[in-house]
Amino acid sequence: MFSTTDTIVAIATPAGRGGVGIVRLSGPEAAAIASRLTRRTTAFVPRRATLATLHDPSAPASALDHVVVTWFKGPASYTGEDVIELGAHGSPVVLEAIVRRAMDEGARLAEPGEFTLRAYLHGRVDLIQAEAVADLIDAVTPLQARAAADQLDGTLTRTIAAIDADLFDLAARLEASLDFPEEGFHFITRDDAVAALDSVWSRLERLARDGRRGRMIREGATVVIAGRPNAGKSTLFNALAGVDRAIVTDVPGTTRDLLTERIDLDGIAVTIVDTAGLREAGDAIEAEGVRRARDAQAAARLVVFVIDGSTALSDDDRAWLDPQGPHGVVVVSKADLTAAWTPPAGSESRTVRVSVSSGEGIDAVRRRIVGLLTGEAPRTDPPAISNVRHLALVDDARVAIERASLALADGSTEELVLAEMEAARTALEAIVGRRAPDDLLRHIFGKFCVGK
Repeated sequence: MFSTTDTIVAIATPAGRGGVGIVRLSGPEAAAIASRLTRRTTAFVPRRATLATLHDPSAPASALDHVVVTWFKGPASYTGEDVIELGAHGSPVVLEAIVRRAMDEGARLAEPGEFTLRAYLHGRVDLIQAEAVADLIDAVTPLQARAAADQLDGTLTRTIAAIDADLFDLAARLEASLDFPEEGFHFITRDDAVAALDSVWSRLERLARDGRRGRMIREGATVVIAGRPNAGKSTLFNALAGVDRAIVTDVPGTTRDLLTERIDLDGIAVTIVDTAGLREAGDAIEAEGVRRARDAQAAARLVVFVIDGSTALSDDDRAWLDPQGPHGVVVVSKADLTAAWTPPAGSESRTVRVSVSSGEGIDAVRRRIVGLLTGEAPRTDPPAISNVRHLALVDDARVAIERASLALADGSTEELVLAEMEAARTALEAIVGRRAPDDLLRHIFGKFCVGK
């Protein structure tokens, strides 16, 4: 079981040098340890920043650093315990020395995520909000940050709580019908119960649908640009990336290895990959490049296949132009040149004509990528749900409600319906962490950085 009786310490700012670095303590001895580190004889004032001198025990006449001490007295703190933050100069040597001094005074080095774990264990945040802390730290696009901030603010928690409250109310009325069968009085009709369950199912379905888009926003995706040599793959790669990363020449086969760049497409963190041209290799190096290109294409979430509009089609080109061809974005490049072929019937809906020299079609490619990744048009509002664990549990609850509704419609007893409703409520409670085993907590918080 997790202990909250000792005092923990860690550096709370990123590794490296900076103007300011923060060392955080949390636990019953946090304020006392800070007093000993600074040789302060009077207590710090809660929520008041205090300038103090941190002394070096190896050189009593010298100061290790001048620090700003802020005491957040529990339970009104991040962790719900007494928390001390020592703002020092951001030298790794100084910050590590402060941690060692705190450990000499009785603190223990914190485990990854242990400050947020203590916040969860003390009821300051639920499990959704705790996971959102990590997501907010890891966000690389504005939409990722907004989605995490919404969940940290409790938006998803309130949505789940409202659904759970409706299930509890329905279960109570069904239980009452079981408790007074001899009176012939039912607190809810079978039809009304079916309608209530169907309403809950619809809300869970909307959450799940939103969650599939949210998971894409949270996790990002790998998009591979493929096609024949000299089709315009590297030119498109540079245009999407916004920088000249790939070498572009008229010589076919310039790209031999995989080249990657991470970009923001309407809030989705997309890693685009430029690959070697697909053809019979002329040497061992090109053969390895082609092999890596095909491996990347097989592993990608989405493939953007580039076809040169100014040269004759190959068999691979024709396969991608087929309306029933592979799933992906088909880009017809060099739209400013004379076309060498006529698009096959029905292929217009799956192709985007592009001329990088004029900028034609680049925005359309971006929109098509986002649409295929998320299954819908681009949106700027953050999704309600984005975590794969939450999404799996919402699906579990939705399936249980579906079974309960079918059981009611088939004339099954209230006991069977109540059992399915309890399964749904168990799944919802697991999302917010009311039923969270220790191994799950270790798995979640073990992914956090030390100091958070």
